[in-house]
Amino acid sequence: MNTKPHSLKNFDQDAARWDEHPGKVKMASDAAAAIMREVHLTAGMDVMDFGCGTGLLGLQLLPLVKSVTGVDSSQGMLAVLQNKIEVQGLSNVQTQFLDIARGESPSGMYHLIVSSMTLHHVPDTAALFKEWFALLHPGGQLAFADLDAEDGTFHSNNAGVFHFGFDRLQLTQLLHQAGFTDVHATTASSISKVAEGGTPREYPIFLITATRAH
Repeated sequence: MNTKPHSLKNFDQDAARWDEHPGKVKMASDAAAAIMREVHLTAGMDVMDFGCGTGLLGLQLLPLVKSVTGVDSSQGMLAVLQNKIEVQGLSNVQTQFLDIARGESPSGMYHLIVSSMTLHHVPDTAALFKEWFALLHPGGQLAFADLDAEDGTFHSNNAGVFHFGFDRLQLTQLLHQAGFTDVHATTASSISKVAEGGTPREYPIFLITATRAH
């Protein structure tokens, strides 16, 4: 399937300084806190962090689970995460490059799939949900954070942004169609940005959880 995010070159260029952005660090921390509230994390869980970037989300969950596999289509982002793995001596974290050009899908089976601020860069949301469903063990869970529907002003450059946020009800319906049950949406965070004209705006971020029942 084609889950191509926006320019991989941009992500590769940004990777080295990604963790220096306080807003990106806060978003990952807020998403992690919301997942910890909404999902019962256990020491036996194998977790996939889809669109993991430099591991800001997945590494915060690591102390509570068995393993984390960071999946991304940016070699630059994965290189930063791999360096963290080596420096910190993390034997239960691995990276997985997803070659979008070849239409690759992630490998492995997981008890939990998490993702933060990646979905709006994926053109076919319904296909991605079906792919996630297939990667989960029966009883496995999904927890992803992204933007509520917005007017296209969140990103300064919308190249490769396929969705200006999402309607939570529509996502819930797509998840049910993919086979998920127990779908629940909550507000995880809010990002404040200054719009044109100097007016500050708040962009709410949701967390949706769902379960593969069979």
